[in-house]
Amino acid sequence: MRLLNWNIQWGRGADGRVDLARIVHEAQALGEFDVLCFQEVSRGFHATSASAGLPGGPSADQYAELAALLPGYAVFDAVATDLAGLAPGLPRRQFGNAIAARLPVVRALRHALPWPPDPARPSMPRVALELHVQTGAGPLRVVTTHLEFYSEIQRLAQVQALRGLHAEAVAHAREPAPAERIDSPFAETARPASAIFCGDFNSAAGSSAYRRMLEPQAGVPSFADAWVCAHPGRRHDATVGLHDRAQWPDGPFACDFIFVTEDLAGRVARCEVDPRSAASDHQPLILELA
Repeated sequence: MRLLNWNIQWGRGADGRVDLARIVHEAQALGEFDVLCFQEVSRGFHATSASAGLPGGPSADQYAELAALLPGYAVFDAVATDLAGLAPGLPRRQFGNAIAARLPVVRALRHALPWPPDPARPSMPRVALELHVQTGAGPLRVVTTHLEFYSEIQRLAQVQALRGLHAEAVAHAREPAPAERIDSPFAETARPASAIFCGDFNSAAGSSAYRRMLEPQAGVPSFADAWVCAHPGRRHDATVGLHDRAQWPDGPFACDFIFVTEDLAGRVARCEVDPRSAASDHQPLILELA
């Protein structure tokens, strides 16, 4: 199984140009992927006036654009920010994550993450998107997220929530309830215990949020950093700040990670950062499971 994780900054490259087709082209140039996990996908933020819209002017619906650019993949959205009525005439505006999968998908779940008040910091709501996929080695949960940038209070609360969601899923794996009937919304509750959690954690390796993600939980499979599994003893390659120094004046560092449950750690055959792409302010992160 091959997975790509990428904060695509709504397709806005270091050159300031928004080009979602460039993102997809560069992702495909890195190989064939079973799952592509994207953060910072927009819908409705296409206005280009000085007072509205995201810089560069993305298309009206990037979720639909991704689906058109990725035939053969099912694209799942998870909206974190959903704004309406900001001003007369402005469209409904949504911002969040997406997963494109060519593996069979059994279920999609969307989890709103905690957003505790932190009045000293700007912030936005955050979400985790969870897919249950069927692989040749068995079922897997794939979860992608994008944690708060400005507020450590919120980041830590969001990491703790991710850990709680993992514990809940493992409990469902161990004690599933049967479906009410085959075509009912009350489907079987079983969820795979094995999981990949990936995304932009807005935290450096070794930070409090990073360490919290790796802390053991009693009775629950722990997480391992896939980079560390593939490169023991080697510092993380930078995932941000390589090409866009205007937004990242302090220079490059790693803040995008892929965590795998301990049962998958021995199957990590590859975990790499592509340093060449300037199609976003972040770099693509690649995982391959044997």
